[in-house]
Amino acid sequence: MPGTIAAIGEPALLDGFRLAGVVIFTGSTDEEIRRAWTALPPDTAIVILTPRSARALEPALTDPRSPMTVVLPS
Repeated sequence: MPGTIAAIGEPALLDGFRLAGVVIFTGSTDEEIRRAWTALPPDTAIVILTPRSARALEPALTDPRSPMTVVLPS
């Protein structure tokens, strides 16, 4: 079943993914990152995270109902 591929994090690290059709949610603070996580479309299948985003979302990522996540190398 196809779904949305999204990315959350700092714009400078994610802008290139937009060319591949990834939906970008930018955030530079923990609050902005958590807000972006809750704004993900319901059909999101994969979320690409910057290292900062992964740290900010660490508790939410353990939920088995969460989409699959991939963290960019630092």
